[in-house]
Amino acid sequence: MQSNLFYHKFCIAGNGRNGYTGIICPFVMLIGDKLQISRMKDVILLQKRKSIQRFWQLSKGYWNAEHKWRVRGLLAFVIGLNFFDVYLLVQLNSWYNAFYNALQQYQVDEFWPLIGQFTALAMLHIVIAVYAIYLRQMVQINWRTWLTNHYLGHWLSEQVYYRLQVLKSDTDNPDQRISEDINQFVSLTLQLLIGFLKQLTTLVAFGVVLWNLSGAFTVPVGSHEFVIYGYMFWFSLAYSAIGTVCAHLVGRKLISLNFEQQRFEADFRFNMMRVRENSESVAFYRGEQPENVGFHERFARVVNNFWQLMRQTKILNFYVNGYGQLGIIVPLILAAPKYFAGAMALGGLMQTVSAFGRVQDALSYFVDSYDTIAQLAAVVRRLSTFTEHMQEVASIENGVHRREAAAAELTLDNLEVRLPDGRTLLEDCTLQLPQGSHALVTGASGCGKSTLLRTLAGIWPYGKGELKLPAGSRVLFLPQRPYLPLGSLRRALYYPLSASGSEEQLQNVLRQVGLEKFIERLDAVDDWSRILSLGEQQRLAFARVLLVRPDWIFLDEATSALDEPREQQMYELLRSSLPESSIVSVGHRSTLFAQHEQELHLTGDGSWQLRPIAG
Repeated sequence: MQSNLFYHKFCIAGNGRNGYTGIICPFVMLIGDKLQISRMKDVILLQKRKSIQRFWQLSKGYWNAEHKWRVRGLLAFVIGLNFFDVYLLVQLNSWYNAFYNALQQYQVDEFWPLIGQFTALAMLHIVIAVYAIYLRQMVQINWRTWLTNHYLGHWLSEQVYYRLQVLKSDTDNPDQRISEDINQFVSLTLQLLIGFLKQLTTLVAFGVVLWNLSGAFTVPVGSHEFVIYGYMFWFSLAYSAIGTVCAHLVGRKLISLNFEQQRFEADFRFNMMRVRENSESVAFYRGEQPENVGFHERFARVVNNFWQLMRQTKILNFYVNGYGQLGIIVPLILAAPKYFAGAMALGGLMQTVSAFGRVQDALSYFVDSYDTIAQLAAVVRRLSTFTEHMQEVASIENGVHRREAAAAELTLDNLEVRLPDGRTLLEDCTLQLPQGSHALVTGASGCGKSTLLRTLAGIWPYGKGELKLPAGSRVLFLPQRPYLPLGSLRRALYYPLSASGSEEQLQNVLRQVGLEKFIERLDAVDDWSRILSLGEQQRLAFARVLLVRPDWIFLDEATSALDEPREQQMYELLRSSLPESSIVSVGHRSTLFAQHEQELHLTGDGSWQLRPIAG
């Protein structure tokens, strides 16, 4: 659709065993073909219904939320502005008649008043157009904000972000789904919705104008004459209907190509992010060549798909532009007989051409917007798939029930831990660990030590049994690679709590873990996971324990990057600073036995053994 509403188109240039088989087989084949075609039609219809349902599921939440009347009112006002703009177009169409008639008859007295009328219409149009765009952008940002918060809430709740990564490996790039696809969904939806309603109003308004301007057209057929009223309107309708169908046939491949393009682009970007995040490891391995091969493989998919997208878009553009240019000359051809016969003045001719162009624009809306519709369909598909995956992993019930224990101890009652494929790692585990005890979980790699800690943390759903902790217990889990949020070092130290301790306490804790050199940089904002070595990150995690002061501390190889003296120092620091806290550690080092009182040994086939550690 043209952005300038005052643009004038005229200015632009059997072989069976019996005899019946040969007769029956063709009929059977025909029936089979018809059944197959019928099934294909049913599948296509089902897919269209599913697409509409997906679109509605994505859209309805915002418009039915607690602020629904305010947002609906704002959208209605935006639509109303566009309707008023159509009214201005109708007035401009009438102006064409008067203006060109005045030019044809050399009526200079009419010329300047008509110029003034045009100026007034143009100024009013500018104001309406500016505020229509501004308010539509207001709707867009409000809708995007609500959808983003909605998706972020679901993604972060029930550890969905973790479950998607661990349990649903085919969910690609949630970051792109939330950051880019939501923005595209909102902007494209509003663009198509408001555009459609405006063009529908244009069709009604200018359809009446074109009908009245067309008059009657007599078609002689043999000895009879057929009179067609509003013939230019009917011709425009037929022309646009054929154009829309042809546009769909030409451009339908764009939907799948746009979908794949976004996926390949995201995969390429994610690969670069992985190299950036693991740059040190890649450098140690001298892995530039294989990484470069990986980059080229993924970028080749981007390029190859884009070439297909280019070819299909080229074909569609040939069609759309040819269709549009033909639409310029057609009304002149249809109106020329009346004009040259003297039945129509120049003003009437120009008004007819203008009205035909507006009707044609309205009827050709889907032709002109097919590429946008294809983009929206691809976005709806990606967001719907992402939503379904989030709902799927969130619906997985945790078989391990967490209870509050009356006694000051950790109790496991018939605990069972499994992998997603059903293999049992731990079976019928029943034990008690008193408050203040120190237990070491041991076993071969892959036997389920870390998975057991995930189960105790409540983030691993595959299992059953019962877990009891004392009421009001504060629990903290330390992974092998601590998470350091973006921001200041102070924020990283207190994570997941807010930075609320005293300055003296914070500095003292840093000295205790051997990170006193960073005292002067507590408020420096940076990506601390890249600045600190893994050993420094693990010591920072111990500082975090001292600040949070939990009752139960679970460590998953939390000292793997520390030397043995430093490891011993960290454990002794916990013992002296938090004497009442319980410690459950996962590790492989033999030096860890000296820091614990009990050993929980896992075999990986379901069996287990809890035994004391000899002093």
